[in-house]
Amino acid sequence: MDLVLAIFVTLVGAATPILIAALGELVVEKSGVLNLGVEGMMLVGAIAGFAGQFYTGNPYFALLCGAFAGLAVSQIFAFLTLSLSANQTATGLALTIFGTGLSALAGAPFSARPVSLMGPLFPAELASHPLLRVVFGYAAPVYFSVIMVFAIWYFLQRTRAGLILRAVGENDHSAHSIGYPVNAVRYAAVAFGGAMAGVAGACFPLLLTPQWAERMTAGRGWIAVALVVFASWRPFRLLAGAYFFGLVMTMELYAKAGSGPLSSIPSELWAALPYLATIVVLVLISIRRDAFTNAPACLGKPFLPTS
Repeated sequence: MDLVLAIFVTLVGAATPILIAALGELVVEKSGVLNLGVEGMMLVGAIAGFAGQFYTGNPYFALLCGAFAGLAVSQIFAFLTLSLSANQTATGLALTIFGTGLSALAGAPFSARPVSLMGPLFPAELASHPLLRVVFGYAAPVYFSVIMVFAIWYFLQRTRAGLILRAVGENDHSAHSIGYPVNAVRYAAVAFGGAMAGVAGACFPLLLTPQWAERMTAGRGWIAVALVVFASWRPFRLLAGAYFFGLVMTMELYAKAGSGPLSSIPSELWAALPYLATIVVLVLISIRRDAFTNAPACLGKPFLPTS
């Protein structure tokens, strides 16, 4: 039982950055924009969050720094793809390369310098209890990620603004013809996705690894992008998918520890499983065309108003 509880607590922490980034990307794609630069935005958010924590020691300020950094970088993508109608796929890939290089340059002075991890949100009596820590033993971003699952579902399904965003993603010309500002809606969606990716990146030095390392997100941004497709653009499926990937990553950690039944399976196999699973899911979806029925009709297509 102790092992099961420890695994669950660890997988929740590992899944949280993926879930936050994927939720932001879901909103972006619902507006009809495909942003493949999630990995780059996460890395920029990671170094901004690390710097904020290093200089102030305030983890909430560090999360805010990560959010602003991710938002700022996302607007470069938005300007190129929405205002200049650049190819979204190529621009997203360029954004990842840009974010990787920028974070490495900005993070060079912080190499091997530690920061303190973010503590549990609830009092120690609850957070350290053998059983209650499963519910109360996490830092604020964990609860934020779960709340955002419900908030985004409600926004998309129960609000007028969410209906407008979905209308822009399904038929941008029809939305434009009845007076909705398509590009303004998409700018806002991209900004939200960038802020969420920045927060997700800041979670790495605050929740997982209390020191700076280049490419510390280790491809989690790509998993977040694939997870949106895997979840068929539904928030609650994102929650289940993120926790599944978190479980696989946790198994890798316990396999590396070299104890228990997991030690018989090479840790390298556990490390590769999330990315193998991503490839398998995308291949299956490409075979089953009906799996794309929930995809926004204008996803990845530039909006070129006729008048």
